[in-house]
Amino acid sequence: MRADTIYDRDLDRVPANHQPLTPLGYLDRAARTFPDHVAVIHGPLRRSYAELYDRCRRLASALHRRGLGRGDTVAVMLANTPAMVECHYGVPMTGAVLNTLNTRLDAAAIAFCLEHGEAKVLITDREFARTIKPALERLKSPPLVIDVDDPEYDGPGERLGEAEYEEFLAAGDPDFDWALPPDEWDAISLNYTSGTTGDPKGVVYHHRGAALLALGNVVTCNLGQHPVYLWTLPMFHCNGWCFPWTLSIVAGTHVCLRQVRAGAMYALMAEHGVTHLCGAPIVMQLLINAPEAERRPLPRRVAFFTAAAPPPEAVLAGMREAGFDVTHLYGLTESYGPAVVNAWHAEWDALSPEEQAAKKARQGVRYPVLEGLDVRDPETMEPVPADGTTIGEVMMRGNVVMRGYLKNPKSTQGAFAGGWFRTGDLGVKHPDGYVQLKDRSKDIIISGGENISSIEVEDALFKHPAVAAAAVVAKPDAKWGETPCAFVELKPGSEADADALIAWCRERLAPYKLPRHVVFGELPKTSTGKIQKFILRERAREG
Repeated sequence: MRADTIYDRDLDRVPANHQPLTPLGYLDRAARTFPDHVAVIHGPLRRSYAELYDRCRRLASALHRRGLGRGDTVAVMLANTPAMVECHYGVPMTGAVLNTLNTRLDAAAIAFCLEHGEAKVLITDREFARTIKPALERLKSPPLVIDVDDPEYDGPGERLGEAEYEEFLAAGDPDFDWALPPDEWDAISLNYTSGTTGDPKGVVYHHRGAALLALGNVVTCNLGQHPVYLWTLPMFHCNGWCFPWTLSIVAGTHVCLRQVRAGAMYALMAEHGVTHLCGAPIVMQLLINAPEAERRPLPRRVAFFTAAAPPPEAVLAGMREAGFDVTHLYGLTESYGPAVVNAWHAEWDALSPEEQAAKKARQGVRYPVLEGLDVRDPETMEPVPADGTTIGEVMMRGNVVMRGYLKNPKSTQGAFAGGWFRTGDLGVKHPDGYVQLKDRSKDIIISGGENISSIEVEDALFKHPAVAAAAVVAKPDAKWGETPCAFVELKPGSEADADALIAWCRERLAPYKLPRHVVFGELPKTSTGKIQKFILRERAREG
């Protein structure tokens, strides 16, 4: 109960002094303030903020006329295209919840997400028809399907829906009177994890958190007014780290890119004066290893933000030489994407390359919009000493932590046990307060920015009739950051080679989850029969 002070008397919350936080208003402001500024670039297409706002309202209106409203789910299977930007505004303008599907998942996983999230509408790019069609066939009650026929795509893929996206928008009202959510705690998006233990978990974001993380990106990434942002980070991943909403705050320009290719990236950066981009380590590898024929002189230095495993010093040096300033971020789907930044100190520039690399290997400190970041003993919940050696679990708390997991109260309660969000990542805290990861408690492998469950890959291997035991760990990879390395013990008298086991897994796993290396032999075990994965990690690093 609130204490009755002089400030609690007759000073109430009213519409004039209290409005729900939401990122939707950022677009309204940008369209009114900079109506003619270029908001979206896609091939030859240019759209202003006034046009983007009109299209988002048309989408909201068209969905509203189909009966979509508060709490309904609209799933999208889209590349980094203008339609994906529009869905980040048009869908929640109806009160509905946006579910961006991972375009790399297989049909079974997509079907699970559509069914679990109770999607009423699916907006899908024609490119993904080969996956979407069998996914829809698995559903008892398929959603309304809207096809996106992107003019920048000329590959295979049939239309599956009853209407094409542009036709659907044409039926909408550009003056649709959308409203703020009645409660900033309302869900704005649903993001499925990569299924680190069994089926994916549906992470629910609220309007408040999305609005704050979007603002946090402006401050943390030093965007300034009118930045030009190249879309190399998939918008399906944590809603593109909330950057679809961030750019409206500063009236930035979205430079869309369907496929991440070195030549295309250099061409777009040179042509449009790109100032910022985000991506996994593989994007850096593409940029610094691009042949001379694909490179273009950059008109300015470009800010590059990366998460996942910290980049090696050789990669950082290559990026500096190529004209990029790299900043390391850390976060999870449950924290709206990155909420921790390796905030660099100017005095560190005087350190040796080895000392700088050690500083850059740390995940860092909290975003301004994250209220708490700590490393704590997962049993006692006491903070570990800030000595850089004592290992604990990295924990967060604040407004940019998810509402919870959809239809999964047990996992939600477990994630929030003790009053903190338990990331499941193990790390240390340095004397200056910077956090550094040391291991992952669930043996998650991060490959190209995607989470891969070692358990899921092991399960696939175990189903092979020749396999007696299997253990999968992360193997460092210059291109992907990490890839799955499988250690396999065969049954007596059985035979199987690496190619056969990888082919076996290919029938059961998404392509990016396949083991890239298979090592045969007896697995190291404890006296109780538990596989000693720490030994296998060492072997994977050395081999």
